[in-house]
Amino acid sequence: MPKVLLPLADGFEDIEAVTIIDVLRRAGIEVETAGLKGSIVTSKCGIRMHVESRIVDMETLKHDGIIIPGGKDAVETLMKSERMKTIVRLLADNGKMISAICMGPLLLAKLGILDDKRATIYPGLEKNLDRPRGDKVVVDGNIITSQGPGTAIDFSLAIVQHLLGKPTATKIKKHIVA
Repeated sequence: MPKVLLPLADGFEDIEAVTIIDVLRRAGIEVETAGLKGSIVTSKCGIRMHVESRIVDMETLKHDGIIIPGGKDAVETLMKSERMKTIVRLLADNGKMISAICMGPLLLAKLGILDDKRATIYPGLEKNLDRPRGDKVVVDGNIITSQGPGTAIDFSLAIVQHLLGKPTATKIKKHIVA
């Protein structure tokens, strides 16, 4: 089964992170949550979440992709981490799935990963993208982007479809009544 990395920093968007974890695990995708420094991270709304790993300990090529949830403070923290930027670049350079939602695509844009790619981002931040789209979810090759908390299920299903195919995504969509 595919394995993806979900990095979390304090201030991560609750709905996005939990929805992604839930939908992907229902599909049988292994989701490894990782914090920058410790084993506990606190969401935007104050929910404390235990993560399985730390970014500093990551072996990135064992992952089939990465998913960056939003949350302004969390994304700004991830963008300051040299280790995080190295991991994202390494996965992108090896053709792995690169996905981000809400403000998360800003990290990808700053790294040049979205250059000449169709992508979407939280409304109002489109000026940061080369080829912005107004769709809730945009897939351009191995890059998947989405707009925000309200699009988290569609985003998660697009990831399932990318990693496991449309029949599995359709089965999960029907099961969760999306």
